[in-house]
Amino acid sequence: MAGLVVIDLERAADERGSFARSFDAAEWEARGMATCVAQCNLSWNAVRGTLRGMHFQAPPHEEAKLIRCSRGSIYDVAIDLRPSSRTFRAWHGEELSADNGRMLFVPEGFAHGFLTLSDDSEVVYQMSSSYEPSAARGVRWNDPAFGIKWPESPAMVSSRDQSFPDFRW
Repeated sequence: MAGLVVIDLERAADERGSFARSFDAAEWEARGMATCVAQCNLSWNAVRGTLRGMHFQAPPHEEAKLIRCSRGSIYDVAIDLRPSSRTFRAWHGEELSADNGRMLFVPEGFAHGFLTLSDDSEVVYQMSSSYEPSAARGVRWNDPAFGIKWPESPAMVSSRDQSFPDFRW
């Protein structure tokens, strides 16, 4: 999908464990990816089946995100909401886990959310801009306009995330 990047860490392992570089501004800039980190967030989720999303920030407060699951596992989803994009309204889902070490770079203009696939999961985000409450928006996780195929039905979705209206753009 245009601008979305799945990142597999290159782990160097030895008797101590492993080491991996998760961010390199020069390399990312060369690939046209956002390099500013304005905010870091941590989401802890007690139970499997917790769904968070699909969230985004309206202009001029759009944010690129780098997402990694540091404990447990999640099914991470991004929807391209950029009207001028060739992948407008398309979605991509990726399993991110502490075991696979995979990360997802989500560019500005995408909605983002995830479903926990294990109890006691933790998700770490690096954001290109700070959260602006007045710009907070969302689309519904089960809106037929997108047809997202979740790996299982959510057990828990906040009333806010359930209440987003049908997508119209």
